[in-house]
Amino acid sequence: MKVFVQIPCLDEETTLPLVLKSIPKTIKNVDEIEILVIDDGSSDKTIEVAKSLGVKHFVIHSRNMGLARSFRDGVDYALKHGADIVVNTDGDNQYPQNRIGDLVQPIIAGSAEIVIGDRQTATVAHFSPFKKLMQRFGSWIVNKAAGTNVPDAASGFRAYSRYALMRINIITSFSYCMETIIQAGNKRLAIASIQIETNPKTRESRLFKNIWQHMLKSSEAIIRSYLMFKPYILFNILGVVFLIAALVPFIFYFIHVIQGDSRGHIQSLIFGSSMLVGALLSFALLGISDLQRINRTLTEDELERIKEIQYKQK
Repeated sequence: MKVFVQIPCLDEETTLPLVLKSIPKTIKNVDEIEILVIDDGSSDKTIEVAKSLGVKHFVIHSRNMGLARSFRDGVDYALKHGADIVVNTDGDNQYPQNRIGDLVQPIIAGSAEIVIGDRQTATVAHFSPFKKLMQRFGSWIVNKAAGTNVPDAASGFRAYSRYALMRINIITSFSYCMETIIQAGNKRLAIASIQIETNPKTRESRLFKNIWQHMLKSSEAIIRSYLMFKPYILFNILGVVFLIAALVPFIFYFIHVIQGDSRGHIQSLIFGSSMLVGALLSFALLGISDLQRINRTLTEDELERIKEIQYKQK
């Protein structure tokens, strides 16, 4: 059993030693522990520090590519080098690396394919009341979209089985956290959580400028991921809304026709016709989007087979 611990870094020369120091040297039921540093365009001495502390595995971006791309490239490297489990932590030492052993045990036991560290955000001292509220709301939205019950959907302290990583495909360029949960939930992958306590804050987040940007980009990722699996729901809702909007003026118009007073109400007929066209277009798009969903499913099945060949363990 080989575990890769990957650490996405952007100018983490100060905190990276704390992270590396706290990664366990041995884990129950694990034969090998490898550390992978993903340098996402750092301008400081992150790489030099990592090498001086014994890190042998690196993915280096010449410029900043974003957290999601760093995660994806790290996973690609880890799978190519025989990883059975990939653990993701952060270079800012936010997460308790000494809990990695607990994080991987449900995967080793076969009870989960993904395990997420629950930061218990309501108790995090440096989170504002508004941020705590948004964290809970965001997790609720993700769970509704995925059909899961993950307490802390935004947590980046995670373990993924090889099987889960074969089936998940990262699309977004912002953050993989929400997207992977929605994909995993819709692909019926078992997700577990363990409660953790975060380390003291070392710096501000470099992923986003403020909470509003984070909310906007997270919302985009959630909506995109959700529509990948259930696009027909959106167009079905739009179609029903447009159909109701068409029926009301039609009924209004024909009531006046029966009463012999249709003059001056022709605008109702025009409006109803427009709404009816909208309903027909929505239902047509519903059919097309569902066919695209089926095509995407077949394409992902093919991609999974390609990954099995690409990452075949010797």
